[in-house]
Formats: sequence, C-alpha cells, structure tokens
Amino acid sequence: MNTLLKIDQLSAWYGDTRVLNEVEIEIKEGEIVALLGRNGMGKTTTLHSVCGIIEKVSGKIFFKNNLISNLPSFEISKLGIGLVPEGRRIFSNLTVEENLIVASRKGYWDLNKIKKIFPRLSERLTQMSNSLSGGEQQMLAIARTLMTNPKMLILDEATEGLSPNIRNEIWTVISEIKKKDVSIILVDKYLNKIKQIADKLYILDRGENAWNGKPSLLTDQIVKKYLSV
Repeated sequence: MNTLLKIDQLSAWYGDTRVLNEVEIEIKEGEIVALLGRNGMGKTTTLHSVCGIIEKVSGKIFFKNNLISNLPSFEISKLGIGLVPEGRRIFSNLTVEENLIVASRKGYWDLNKIKKIFPRLSERLTQMSNSLSGGEQQMLAIARTLMTNPKMLILDEATEGLSPNIRNEIWTVISEIKKKDVSIILVDKYLNKIKQIADKLYILDRGENAWNGKPSLLTDQIVKKYLSV
C-alpha cells in the first residue's frame, strides 16, 4: 500500500508552550490508524496540525506526496482531508438535508449513499439539525464530512458521550467507510473497539511518540504505562 499521510518530526506550540515534540506518524491508503494516549498528551493537537488549524508548527506533513504543513486549512480540505471535530459543530440553523448538501463535492458519497449508511438520517432529512438527539447529530457530523468525499477521514472522539447502541452504530459505519477506500485516523477512548477495527496504533505521551504497532502487539504492560488512568 502507498503512503497517504506522513507526519515527519512535527512539533507544535500554543503560544510559548510546546505541546508536540517531533511526532512521527505514517498512514497508508485504506488503513484505519488510531491515535491513543491519556488526556492532554497531544492527540487533538496532532489532528488539528494535519488540518492546518494550529498556527505555530515545525516539521513536515505530507499528504499524497504533497507538502501540506504550509497550507491553509481550506486548501488542505480540498486535497481530500475531512475532519469530524470533537463536539460535532453541525449547522444548527439548517435542516439535516441542508447540512449535507452545503458540504457536498463530487464523488462516491452522495445523498443516496448517505441515506443508506445512515438510515436514521434518511428519516429526518427535513428536520432542523438542532432537534436531533446527540447521537444523531454525531451521525450528521460524520455524514456531512463524507459528503466532501475525502480520501482521509479524521474522527476526533466520534463516540464520546453517546449511548451504547448509537456508539455501536457508529463503529459499524466506520468499518463500512473503510471498505470504500477511505483511510481513517481516529482518536477515541474505547480501546476494545479500536483494537477490533484499527490496522495500526500510535500512542502519544507528553506530546511525543511513545509506542506504535499493530493492535495484536499492544500488551497489558503498555496499556498500564501509557493509557490507564
């Protein structure tokens, strides 16, 4: 498989505070890669750096062999990176269908495909998005990003705070998305589910690479050292 995203010695700052220190991550086409670590270890900052949201960074980020670490976020999005941010951030003053259409670009994912993979949303197309449940709003946030037809989907805490049933629906959708040749990088707390669907894991500790490998290589000792509260 060809490399889709390569993060090379990425450092990032908020003001004068350094929060990432030479992080390195590689994602190949069609992979699901999970970024793990305790709270405050730099996971979301890494995702935001890829999307051009963090202003002060050093190092290089390549996407499809293009250097993107010097590009504005809208240019990065056009190249095929779609972010589903923590907290959903749907357009509350639009209907479900309007949320989907406003983000659409030509490609595999269109309204009909979205209705099939998210049957709950297909029943609520004319509803105002702020009337949806929290889980349905999360589905809409993912669906809206898919409508941009990204080559890589970034999911930041996509199942946080959801009921077990809705959470399981979203995990199923993530597996289906992978089958459509979309690479995924995700941050999530549900390690058992992550180990079932991820091809590769990266653990960050205090803004640095601490461990990476296949889920089958993740030992209890590593979990205790870097992930246990």
